[in-house]
Amino acid sequence: MAPKLNNPNLFQNKPFINGQWYDSKSTSTFKVYDPATQELIIELPDQTPEEIDEAIAITHKAFQTYQRTPVYERAKWLRRMYELMTENLQDLATLITWENGKCLADALGEIKYAASYFEWFSEECKRNYGHTIQPLNQNNKVITYKQPVGPVGLLCPFNFPSAMGARKAAPALAAGCTCILKPDGQTPLSSLALAYLAQQAGFPDGCFNVVLTSVTNTPMCGLKFCQSPKLKKISFTGSTNVGKLLMQQSSSTLKKLSMELGGNAPIIVFNDCNLDLAVDQSITSKFRSLGQTCVCANRIYVEKGVYDEFCNKFVEKVNQFKIGNGFEPGVTHGCLINTKAIEKVEDHVQDAVEKGAKLIVEGGRLPQLGENFYSPSVVKDVTQDMKVVKEETFGPLAAIIPFDSKEQVLQWCNDTPYGLASYIFSENLNTVWYMSEFLENGMVSVNTGLFTDAALPFGGVKESGFGREGSLYGMDDYTVIKSITLGNVYN
Repeated sequence: MAPKLNNPNLFQNKPFINGQWYDSKSTSTFKVYDPATQELIIELPDQTPEEIDEAIAITHKAFQTYQRTPVYERAKWLRRMYELMTENLQDLATLITWENGKCLADALGEIKYAASYFEWFSEECKRNYGHTIQPLNQNNKVITYKQPVGPVGLLCPFNFPSAMGARKAAPALAAGCTCILKPDGQTPLSSLALAYLAQQAGFPDGCFNVVLTSVTNTPMCGLKFCQSPKLKKISFTGSTNVGKLLMQQSSSTLKKLSMELGGNAPIIVFNDCNLDLAVDQSITSKFRSLGQTCVCANRIYVEKGVYDEFCNKFVEKVNQFKIGNGFEPGVTHGCLINTKAIEKVEDHVQDAVEKGAKLIVEGGRLPQLGENFYSPSVVKDVTQDMKVVKEETFGPLAAIIPFDSKEQVLQWCNDTPYGLASYIFSENLNTVWYMSEFLENGMVSVNTGLFTDAALPFGGVKESGFGREGSLYGMDDYTVIKSITLGNVYN
């Protein structure tokens, strides 16, 4: 049964292009299902390559005007976007739970997080500073300032259907760039709701556009974005393999790129930690959205002095989870996005057990709830040769590993091509500093499992990508630096 929205205008069934709900000429459609019930939510147009080209051209044309809008006008629109998202908090969260399957509490948190980016960049856009530089020639002066890079393409994932769009669009719009956003074909409704609110907030036509394609046709859309000379930047959140492909496809136009890619985040729990805190926060990190986050803990390393106690407390907490439809009261965790996600978890569990790991929470499918429901699994005595250590699980499997020393665990943590996030639990400042400095990650979280914030420069190193989203650096990826030399100043 479809949930009731207080503002039914947030539920849209067409692409949003040039300030209008666009009537696609495509003869093909794709279906969006509720992953919890498998009920059809809506059938949407699967846009053609020609329509994607048209939307790119509109985004490019709108940039010619939007880049000249006064910064305080942009700040006003961004602030209004934040206010509208806050006013429609419950409805926007309902859309997320409906199309994504996460529990309503998590969805409410996501909307607050998404809205915060519009608030942050409504303030930050006024601070797009340049410099005055004294060159070697004393008779010259050099001035630098930041200009918007141009129209940008935003490619967003299913796991945070509102937050990822907001985290990309807010700094782009703040910098003076126009946007064309392509949501995941499984979760397009949240992006369409953002488009509706952007219109209500006052953004000029063509500044924020949303195109729609099926999962099958997503590569076509990505290729169009990458190869179009009219788009000057691509921002992508998704797998490392797809990120590498997009880089190759963008080479012909030498686009500016931001890539937030795969992770394999370690948690490191030292003997001197606050153990109850470490357990609680490890649970928060590992099982938020049932492990379908790029920064969730994939490997939990625990020093041997507290290993057994940690495992016991961890199991006790996991056994208190209530799995169910995200709309039901008391549910702590909803469902996974599809059965493919479950199959990967099962593969990692089987591999770990076959190689000697002990299954201390036996999770599994919950067919009585629906085909996408899975009760979390926990394995201990995991070793470095297991899939769960080498690969990102992206699902509800916790892998706990004992270690002897900080030198040993540091080597294990860094033994991966990925470098997005890591977590440290210790009360020793020297340990915290040493590990934070030498962990090969873009982000290190100390004594907390939930660190994402609009004020944080979000991003990774190695094969987890490049570029930073949020913070005072968040607009940098959407700008280019122009230098102007004033000659013969003293003549």
